[in-house]
Amino acid sequence: VSSVSEAALRHNLSGMEFIYRMPGSVGGSVYMNARCYEHEVSEILASVKVMDPSGNIRFFPVHTDDFAYKVSPFQSRPYVILEAVFQLSQGNREGIQRAMNRNKKDREEKGHFLYPCTGSVFKNNREFKRPTGQIIDSLGLKGYSIGGAQIADFHGNIIINRDSATADEIKKLIDFVEQEVYRSLEIRLGKELIYIGEWN
Repeated sequence: VSSVSEAALRHNLSGMEFIYRMPGSVGGSVYMNARCYEHEVSEILASVKVMDPSGNIRFFPVHTDDFAYKVSPFQSRPYVILEAVFQLSQGNREGIQRAMNRNKKDREEKGHFLYPCTGSVFKNNREFKRPTGQIIDSLGLKGYSIGGAQIADFHGNIIINRDSATADEIKKLIDFVEQEVYRSLEIRLGKELIYIGEWN
C-alpha cells in the first residue's frame, strides 16, 4: 500500500495518506478493510476486480453498507482479489507529503519497524474503554515470549519475531494472550489477523 500512496502523491492525489507505511498489500487492505487514523479503505474504494472459484472475472461494486470495522464482504465470499480502484481527490502535494511523513513518523515511534511483525494483533474495541495494547500492558504481559515469538516490550498489542519464531509459536502466544485477558478481565479479544493454511 505504501507504493500506491507514493504513486498518488506523485499525481497530487489525496486520500491514501492514512494508509502510508502500513505493513501490508493492497489486496490485504481491501480484504480486511484496513483502518487507521480514523479512516478506512472502504472510504476511498470505488470497485474491486475479483475472480470467483470457477475462474470467472468480474468487477465487484463497492457499497459502504457492506463494510464495517475491519470487515469487508470479501471475508464471506470465496473470491480472489485481483485489482482495486480507488477514488481519490486532487490535493496539494506539500500537504499530502506532510500527512504521509507524520503517519510514517508515528509508526516508527510506535516501533512497527523494529522487528518483523504483523502490526497490531488484536482489534481495538470501543466497548473496552481503552486500547487493547493498554489492556495487555495492564496484565504485565509485555516481554512475555514463547520460543522466538515475543509480546513486544514497547507495545502490548504487537507480537514480534524476536529470534527465528515459528508460526506455531506466534499462534501459541496469541492464544495465551487471549486466554490471559479473558481469565483476568473477562474480555474477549478479537484478532486483526487471519490464519492462512492448515492449523492443528
